[in-house]
Amino acid sequence: MSGRTAKLAFAARPSDADAWVRTREATPSHEPEVSSFTARLTIDVTPEQRGRIKIAAFQRGRTVADMLRELLAREFPATDGDPQ
Repeated sequence: MSGRTAKLAFAARPSDADAWVRTREATPSHEPEVSSFTARLTIDVTPEQRGRIKIAAFQRGRTVADMLRELLAREFPATDGDPQ
């Protein structure tokens, strides 16, 4: 077998959680950049919910991501103290 180096941890635990959350990550090249700062959010939904969301987006001629961004913006509008 070839010599292997010690396995590194997946990610180091951040010392400052707020700074870590605001850290800009590289945007994948296959996705257009939505704004100067983007963050990925992963949620678990049932297969039925996923299907309904995808059908609604298709019927509206939208992407699922764009449709959900608009929904989240409506549900959680920016307030005066929020960072831009």
